[in-house]
Amino acid sequence: MKTAMPGSLLLLLTLSLPVAALAQQQTTTTPPPAPPCKTASHFDDFDFWVGEWLVYSSDRKRSLQGTNIITKQHENCLLMENWTSTQGDTGSSMNYYDAVEDLWRQVWVAGGYSIDYTGGLNEHGSMVLNGRINYYQTGKSHPFRGTWTSLPNGNVRQLFEQFDNEEKEWRVWFDGLYVKKTSSQNDPPAPVHAQD
Repeated sequence: MKTAMPGSLLLLLTLSLPVAALAQQQTTTTPPPAPPCKTASHFDDFDFWVGEWLVYSSDRKRSLQGTNIITKQHENCLLMENWTSTQGDTGSSMNYYDAVEDLWRQVWVAGGYSIDYTGGLNEHGSMVLNGRINYYQTGKSHPFRGTWTSLPNGNVRQLFEQFDNEEKEWRVWFDGLYVKKTSSQNDPPAPVHAQD
């Protein structure tokens, strides 16, 4: 024996179907908001460092020091660095803009030491970060700063300085010239020598 569906229930089901269909249509046609790292200011401040690089010493010899790959990840929120020296040593850093603190931060880790520093673009457009370097074997920590400057030819100069606690002065820790890798360059490339 069949039982008839109550009229009120049938009416409720009939009315709910168009509402559900309309809600589904609205959710599929409305695009999600763009991630803040793609729309807010300052997240692109360090883009001049993104790429695949050959890193040379900044002295007259211009000897090859290693290669570095900097990529943007997580919807423009992170710059990831992966360094390999000519001796095979490696290191990585995470670089990001903190919109709440209004500053850039880099956390670098390599075999036996780490660097943690913060900052931002200076008046000349260079990225300048200040913080500390910690050496695991000795347990010592020193003030440390890094400066990345985009050059007119597309190269980047990277200058690292460590504060000498005994002499009370800043000393160059690393001074490198970043040159973009091209498809015509061999891997690894021959060292470049400056003209006399």
